[in-house]
Amino acid sequence: MSSADGVGGPDQNQVPVPVGDHGAWASAMTSVGVVPVGVGSQQLVPDSVCLQRFDSALGLISPINPLMAAIGLVPPPPAPHDLPVLKEVIHCSSCTLFPQNPNLPPPSTRERPPGCKTVFVGGLPENASEEIIREVFAPCGEISAVRKSKKNFCHIRFLEEFMVDKALYLSGYRMRIGSSTEKKDSGRIHVDFAQARDDLYEWECQQRLLAREERHRRQFHHDCLPPSPPPVVHYSEHEAALLAERLKDDQKFSDATAVLLTWIDRGEVNRRTANHFYSMIQSANSHIRRLMAEKAQHEEEMERAKETFKSALMAILTQFEQITTVFSATTRQKAWDHFSKAQRKNIDMWRKQCEELRDAQSEEIMGIRREEEMDMSEDEEGPPEGPNERAWMQENGVQEQASLREENDSLRWQLDAYRNEAELLRREHSRSIRLDDELSPGPEAQGQPLQQRMLSMQQELLSLQEKLSSKEAELEQAREEQHFLEREVLTLREKLLSGAVQGSNGEAPEKVMNGCGLSLYLSRDRRTDVITRGGVASEKEALLLGVISTFLHVHPFGANLEYLWSYVQSLDSKVSTADLERLMHRLPRMFRQELSGVGATLEKRWKFCGFDSLSSA
Repeated sequence: MSSADGVGGPDQNQVPVPVGDHGAWASAMTSVGVVPVGVGSQQLVPDSVCLQRFDSALGLISPINPLMAAIGLVPPPPAPHDLPVLKEVIHCSSCTLFPQNPNLPPPSTRERPPGCKTVFVGGLPENASEEIIREVFAPCGEISAVRKSKKNFCHIRFLEEFMVDKALYLSGYRMRIGSSTEKKDSGRIHVDFAQARDDLYEWECQQRLLAREERHRRQFHHDCLPPSPPPVVHYSEHEAALLAERLKDDQKFSDATAVLLTWIDRGEVNRRTANHFYSMIQSANSHIRRLMAEKAQHEEEMERAKETFKSALMAILTQFEQITTVFSATTRQKAWDHFSKAQRKNIDMWRKQCEELRDAQSEEIMGIRREEEMDMSEDEEGPPEGPNERAWMQENGVQEQASLREENDSLRWQLDAYRNEAELLRREHSRSIRLDDELSPGPEAQGQPLQQRMLSMQQELLSLQEKLSSKEAELEQAREEQHFLEREVLTLREKLLSGAVQGSNGEAPEKVMNGCGLSLYLSRDRRTDVITRGGVASEKEALLLGVISTFLHVHPFGANLEYLWSYVQSLDSKVSTADLERLMHRLPRMFRQELSGVGATLEKRWKFCGFDSLSSA
């Protein structure tokens, strides 16, 4: 056997041992679990003696891990405690180990830490080297590292945990190096579980790895095999009575409905159980009223929340308007001149931010209103059939007139707001010209954006005036249609009365009514066609048409509406600008509106084009 295994060759110096019969001595040493020097390749300590839980056939400690519950090895029966373990002398190539007095108590050990693979060896001789330590503990198992200290102790780390139990068997032995009797060559060794060990982290990592694998295994089984639904009880009269009670309870209604559906799918309904199932279905149907009431309650809560949100937005918008008013008052000259340049810059920046936020809030409120109007328009019903159709048309005409009036008012308000803003811009422009060069350098560079903005504002004013005039024309047309409908209704009522007197049965009035209704629609359509195609409705409009044509004919470059109205006003003081514009809009082949001028002089002019259309025709 080589020196690495702990047994010296024939060329090495061995300590002489007076043994007469090697076979008898080996048998005696083997009976107590000690392998003498020069006897085979047997172990130093048998596994059954040093480690009660170790099975040499399996090479495992049972259980090796408390988390791995599937591995459950049955440990061998424990050795009797009253049987003393006799220790003998152990001979190595470099030293000799002498056991302690058997009458002394066995050496004490600490509590075994989990996953311990390192032992503490104390009481070593001063002259003990690392090679001698490896030679003594090599029969216990494969050693991975030895850390020796200068204070006669060391730490030995093994590859497996059960090797530590074999090393503990050597605790209490007295080591003597060679045949020397000096104090530096002898010492009583003490083997115990190490506290300062570096394998604790590896054991914790291994335990975390095993726990992670166990979690993954359980998660895999949970994903592959989803939990089965709760079992449904079989039908019986007793269970049917309990289910009927649960169906009446609002909290247990969902589970009870699932059980009822399962019974119906199983085919439990027959002539004998039909009455029971009918009563349960009736109980389920009784919950419809409750559900509708809950829905109505939730809708009311939603409406209240909408109203609260709208009122909060209106309050926020009001405060934004107040802040904007503060900034407008600050930018006036009597207060603006007292601020420094940096302060003016900050105030101007704050004002722009406030206006942007105010516009965003206003757009949001307008969007909410548009959504409400769309919802209201969706809820409106179509015209009813029969005698109520005329009343519906009358009411619809009134509503359309009211909506046009509201839109007309809103356009006027917008026009006033744009005019105020244009006036404010003019004041700012005039103030910027008067400012000193230090406070406002480059007035020409500042005046150009203002001029561009004023030009855009004027264009918007013109477009709003055009929209306003068109809306006023539509409003006037709706008024005329309303008067016409009122006259037609009176005529129809007289015809109905005369038809009721002359008719002999109930069919004649209905025919008269249908004929009158048809004539009403036809006359209304004809009148609408006359109006939309540009016809003249009265003698007054014909006279007015001649005056306008003559005036515009002598002005080949056109004239604006105010100039034309001032001329017509001298002839008829009751004519307004809206009447003139409405009449000219109705006759596009005779009058044409064009834009003339540049910048601040931009205006709309009306031209006479009747001869052009005549020549083209």
